[in-house]
Amino acid sequence: MRGDQAAATVLSAEGGGLALALRAGTAGAEAEVTLGTATCRLATGVALAPRCWHRLWLSHDPSTGRLLLGQSGAGTMETAEASLPAGPAPATDGVVVAARGLDAPRDHFTGKIEAPMAAAAFVAAWPEPLDVPAEAAAALRAAWDFSRGIGTDTVHDAGPDGLHGMLVNAPTQAVVGARWSGEESCWRHAPGDYAAIHFHADDLEDCRWAPSFQFDVPEGMASGCYAFHVVTQAGEDWLPFYVLPPRGRATAAVVFLASTFTYQAYANHARGNADEAYQARVAAWGAYPHNPDQYGAYGTSTYNRHPDGSGIALSSRLRPVLTMRPGFLTFDDARGSGLRHYPADTHLLAWLEAQGIPFDVVTDEDLDDEGTALIAPYRVLLTGTHPEYHTGRMLDALTYYRDHGGRLVYLGGNGFYWRIARDPARPHLIEVRRAEGGIRAWDAEPGEYYHQLDGQLGGLWRRNRRPPQALVGVGFSAQGLFEGTSFRCLPAARAPEHAWIMEGVPEEFGDTGLSGGGAAGFELDRADIRLGTPANAAILARSGPPPPSFVTVPEELLSHVATVTGEPPRALQRGEIVYFTVPGGGAVFSVGSITFCGSLWDGRAFAGPVSRLLENVVRRFMTA
Repeated sequence: MRGDQAAATVLSAEGGGLALALRAGTAGAEAEVTLGTATCRLATGVALAPRCWHRLWLSHDPSTGRLLLGQSGAGTMETAEASLPAGPAPATDGVVVAARGLDAPRDHFTGKIEAPMAAAAFVAAWPEPLDVPAEAAAALRAAWDFSRGIGTDTVHDAGPDGLHGMLVNAPTQAVVGARWSGEESCWRHAPGDYAAIHFHADDLEDCRWAPSFQFDVPEGMASGCYAFHVVTQAGEDWLPFYVLPPRGRATAAVVFLASTFTYQAYANHARGNADEAYQARVAAWGAYPHNPDQYGAYGTSTYNRHPDGSGIALSSRLRPVLTMRPGFLTFDDARGSGLRHYPADTHLLAWLEAQGIPFDVVTDEDLDDEGTALIAPYRVLLTGTHPEYHTGRMLDALTYYRDHGGRLVYLGGNGFYWRIARDPARPHLIEVRRAEGGIRAWDAEPGEYYHQLDGQLGGLWRRNRRPPQALVGVGFSAQGLFEGTSFRCLPAARAPEHAWIMEGVPEEFGDTGLSGGGAAGFELDRADIRLGTPANAAILARSGPPPPSFVTVPEELLSHVATVTGEPPRALQRGEIVYFTVPGGGAVFSVGSITFCGSLWDGRAFAGPVSRLLENVVRRFMTA
C-alpha cells in the first residue's frame, strides 16, 4: 500500500462519524471516531500481510462509549480498544466505501474489498473472517453484496432496509474474492466467488466537467477528422473530433475506419520516456507539449498499472486524452516523426487528400453501435496503422462486409489482436483483460480473465478462435523498437494476376519513412494458413531482416527454442504484404506492418513506391 493513508470504509454522520482506515507501514488497521466534539483514534499496530485477505471491524457501544477495532487474517487476530463519552449514537448520514468523506472524498483506498456491512449491535470476534455471528445477523442494517450487479454501477444491499448504493469512477469488478474456490474461472457461473471489488486511488471514469460550448455540425460539412483549437490566457489545446457523413448515406467510395478503441486503450500511456532529449525535440518541432509522464491527474492507460501494481483494465473517453492530440510525439524517433495511433493515422488522411481521393470517416465506436449497415455503402474500407482493439460485433461487421463484396485494406500491424468489452449503458468505457498469451504490459490474475462489462472471455482474439489471419490474412508475429526496414517483392508480386498491384513498384521498397525510417517496422504481421490465412492468399512482399531489437511474440513460442510452426523463432520475425479475394466478390489487401503508412511520404512529397503501391490498390478497389 502506498501513501500515508488510504481509507477502507467511512461512515459519516452529522457532527462526525466513524472511519475505518489502513495506514502504510506497520500501523495496520486504524480508526478515527468523532462523535459531537469528542474525537478518538486507535490502531492495531500490526501491519496487514500483503496479498492476503483480512477481516476488519470497528464497533461502538453508545451506552458505555467503548470502541473496539479489530483485524484478522493470515493466521492472526489483533484488536485495539478506546473509549468516548457515553451517549446516544448520532444518526448515520451516509456510508462511503474505499474513501473518506462524502462531499469531497479523499484518502482513496487501493485494494480489494468484499462484503462490507453495518449492524446496530455487533460481536467482534469470531473464528472465521467471513462467518457473521448470529448476534450480528440479527441486528443487521446493511450488507452490501458485490457479487450482484457485476458490470453495472449499482451496489446492492442484501440487508432489510435496501440501502443500495452506486459506484463512482468504475472500479474493477469480476475479481476473485476471499471465497474463490478455483473451481470456476467465469464469474457468471459462480458469482459468489467474485463478491469483491478492486478499488484504486487512480480510477477515473468521468471528470464530470460542465460543458463550455456546443457545436452544431453545419449542413454539408465534409466528413473528416477535425479539432477545436481552444485558446485561453493559460495556454491552448486541440480537441479532436470526427464528422461522419449523413446517417445511411455515403458521400464517397472510400471510408476510413478510425481506430478509436485503440486510441482509448492507449489513452494517456505513461511510458517513462519523456526525458530531456524527448522534451528538446517537442520544443524544437512545436509538438504537443503535454505528456502523461508529467500530467497524471487524468488517469493513465491500459498499458499502465494502478498504485498496487494491478493492471488497468478499464479506460474512459470522458477525460482529457493527451495522447490523442495533433502533434503528440510518442517516441524521440531518430529516423522519423515518432508519431503513433491518432497522429500517425493522419499520415494516411493527408495522403488521401494529396492524391485527391474522396473519403468519409467513421469510428470504431460507430461500427460497434451500428454494425455492417454503417460500412455497407462503401466500396473500400481503410484501417489505420494500428487497429488493435475490437469487439465481437466489430469483427462480425467487418467479416460480413468483406464477404459481401467489400474491399478491406488493412494498413497496419498488430491489428485485430485484443478482445474488448463495452457496456451499452456506459458506452464511454472499454475493458481489456490481459489473459494468457500475447505481448502484455501486465497479466490478469488467475480467475479474472472474463470481462465485467459483457461477461465474455478476454484476452487475444487468437485465443478466442478468431485470429487476425482469418479476417485479413496476416497476424502479429514480431515486435521491436520503433525502427523499420524495407520490403522485398516475392515471385507472386510479378504474377500476371497481380501486375496491377505492383505496377511501378521496384523489387525493394520502403527503406525510408516518417515512422521509424522504414515501411516494415515496430510490429509485424505474417500469413499463416493454420490460423486462417486463405489458401488463395498471395504473399506479394516480405520484410527484410529485422533489426536486432526485434523479438518473436510469445503466442508463437512453445519454449525458448520451439515455435508453434516448427520454424526457428528468428524466422517468424517478418512482415508480409498479402492480397486475396473471397467468393462473395470481396477482397483484402494487408500490409503487415505498423510503420507502413509513415513511408507514404518519401521526404519530398506523397510519392515513391509505397505511395504508388497503395494508390494502385485503392483506385482499383474503388472502380473494380
